Amino acid sequence: MFQGVETVFDVMELEDNARAKLLQLSPTEMADVARFCNRYPNVELTYEVKNERRLRVGKPIVVEVSLEREDEIIGPVIAPFFPQKREEGWWVVIGEPKSNSLLSIKRVSLGRSARLRLDFVSGAPGRHTYTLYFMSDSYLGADQEYKFTVDVDDAPQTDSSDSE
Repeated sequence: MFQGVETVFDVMELEDNARAKLLQLSPTEMADVARFCNRYPNVELTYEVKNERRLRVGKPIVVEVSLEREDEIIGPVIAPFFPQKREEGWWVVIGEPKSNSLLSIKRVSLGRSARLRLDFVSGAPGRHTYTLYFMSDSYLGADQEYKFTVDVDDAPQTDSSDSE
């Protein structure tokens, strides 16, 4: 790699002469790179665990996710070797890496912004660390992940003793 250039955003931040030196492309090819970079998605994700202080075993854990696209142009993916027009797709997933478990998943069609809710049920009391993944089915390097921790209490005790 060229001095820490690892992502599309790193290529976009280079000075023109440094970019030309790194890529060594014809003007036509450089125009294609610029077109791709301008279309590469920049998505801001925020999330919130609802009722975080009152989570109980057997009750749903609800995570609200907000997605905000920061780029101007939305349209088909620039994929010249793909046999037909390809629209981008996005997935929001919650998993538990410790147990290698998938807990919740939703496919998202993302225009400028989107809001969605994911939910799952915790089967055990205690502190749990989950990972929220935001994944593209079209763009390499656009995926994001966020770890979050929740404390789940035992289910409330019910009086199941016999009244004889």
